Amino acid sequence: MARQKIRRYCAYQERAHREVRNKLYEYGLYSDQVNEIITELIAEGFLNEERFARAFAGGKFRMKKWGRVKITHALEAKGLSPNCIRLGLQEIEDDTYRSTLRDLLAAKVQELGEDNPFRLRDRLSAFAIRKGYEPDLVWQEIYAIIPK
Repeated sequence: MARQKIRRYCAYQERAHREVRNKLYEYGLYSDQVNEIITELIAEGFLNEERFARAFAGGKFRMKKWGRVKITHALEAKGLSPNCIRLGLQEIEDDTYRSTLRDLLAAKVQELGEDNPFRLRDRLSAFAIRKGYEPDLVWQEIYAIIPK
């Protein structure tokens, strides 16, 4: 029964190994059983962390406009290896990444309606860095929008 439930759970959307392991423990299984089932899921193609990393990174970037830093931290929290994280981040093209940041900043400028350029730059940088964009890149784009 647990095998069928976990197969459906994995088929619904991509999952990290840690998520599946935790779900199996919730079903009341022991570690030997959990390891056996995870091995089966990997062999059958239900679990693939590289595929999960690519889907997660691409989705969070496209849907929530997260930056690479925030995506990296989220993937680390899910227990993925640095190699899988690197492969996942390859889903984000540099040109698209920059233009998304530029669009986010432009929309935020309109939303804030701030007259003081110093305060505006400060609030923009805080917003973009919280979204997970690299500070150097954020400041380059801010100075392109609001020159010194």
